[in-house]
Amino acid sequence: MSFIELLLLESLKRKNPLLDLEGTDRKVLQIAYEDFLNYLKTVWNISGSKYEVEYKIAEKIRKFYTETPEELLEFLDIWSGLWLKKWNERVKLLIGKDDRKWHKINKNLTAGEPLWFQLRRREEFKDYVVRSLIRNAEICGTSILAENLIKMELGASFERSKSKLNDREYLLNLLNNTLRRTRELSRSKGPLIFMRIDKRFFQLS
Repeated sequence: MSFIELLLLESLKRKNPLLDLEGTDRKVLQIAYEDFLNYLKTVWNISGSKYEVEYKIAEKIRKFYTETPEELLEFLDIWSGLWLKKWNERVKLLIGKDDRKWHKINKNLTAGEPLWFQLRRREEFKDYVVRSLIRNAEICGTSILAENLIKMELGASFERSKSKLNDREYLLNLLNNTLRRTRELSRSKGPLIFMRIDKRFFQLS
């Protein structure tokens, strides 16, 4: 476990002592950690590969902790509190029978899934959407939401997109439409991520 993960684990525990972040709730910590890195990458405007970004953030956090540890822990506690509030608002646990809304959304995601893997520079594409989510105050499940928003947009234009998937004009329209969905999503209420407990499967509303 990295230094940042340990700090985040302790912060989340302070906010919700019932969380078993080293056991049954380990997935919650993994998502929170990824969201925290995405948040810092956006507000600090850090770019590069995943490993470069993690290294740059780790160095800044270590420096922050060395110089003003109390300030860093206070910042972490504020962020953890906001993240847990979003988690409670945006994540719905599916136990037993599937949710009807989930089935409807899953149709577009299923259609968009194979196209996602054919999309060139998809990680760069996804990064634009992650940053847009964070700028619109969506700090929970950012990578899950970003990837699935793109897949949904791909699925919605399935017939049109197969032949010109990596065409410049199509990609620009795809990005603009996905970013529009992102802004609309930030104004919505209720769950956006459906978590199927039995299979640890995540889907987007």
